[in-house]
Amino acid sequence: MQLYTRTDIGLVRSSNQDSVDGGFLYDGRLMWAVLCDGMGGANGGNIASQTAVEVTNDMIVSFDRRFTDYQAEEFLREVVARANSTIYHKQRKDSSLQGMGTTMELIVANKGWAMITHVGDSRVYRIHNGKIKQLTQDHSVVQEMVNRGEITPEQAMVHPNKHYITRAVGVDPDVVPDYIEAPFSDDDMLIVCSDGLSNYIRDKKILSYAESCSGDELTYALTEEAKLNGGGDNISVAVMYANNIRE
Repeated sequence: MQLYTRTDIGLVRSSNQDSVDGGFLYDGRLMWAVLCDGMGGANGGNIASQTAVEVTNDMIVSFDRRFTDYQAEEFLREVVARANSTIYHKQRKDSSLQGMGTTMELIVANKGWAMITHVGDSRVYRIHNGKIKQLTQDHSVVQEMVNRGEITPEQAMVHPNKHYITRAVGVDPDVVPDYIEAPFSDDDMLIVCSDGLSNYIRDKKILSYAESCSGDELTYALTEEAKLNGGGDNISVAVMYANNIRE
């Protein structure tokens, strides 16, 4: 398994409020990644996303590869709950941080399955047999409009309310993440990204890049494509491979 990450300020924002990290456990038999897109105030978004990543780093070392499916899910939910509580109490203590929060994508994968916890409108895609599928569903106002049939997914990409999310880590005392399990083996790939990427590159274009380049080259190509198409937000991406790749 292999992991590559990148984050970029983009072309418009004055600071980068995204945070992304990842690594390996059990001599490479488990791979993990976390990607967060912060929001709230001049510094609040930075603090929220960084806090969620720090909590993940502190807790992920306790993930036991012998966990049952239920235990793995409960553990990952607890990481999100701890991040939520930590961020929430920080903003309660400091009025300048009021309203801060973050999206959070947390993935743990072995050669077989990927376990995903998801809050917000950052995304996880799976590429399998030359096809790309979005595994997560955005917690956003425009996604609810799509679900009701009021607008199309294409209209959602350019809708003026596309940045309004309906669920975030750290805004309220409690948050309920979505939990998803997906096959992850052979030549499968997971692409985790903030909306600074998914709002500027269509799924088919992401797939095209994934087929033509790999590793650091892929994360760079996706980031530069998002900037070429406007770069109006911070851009972050993590690429997770089930098998080794040739650089």
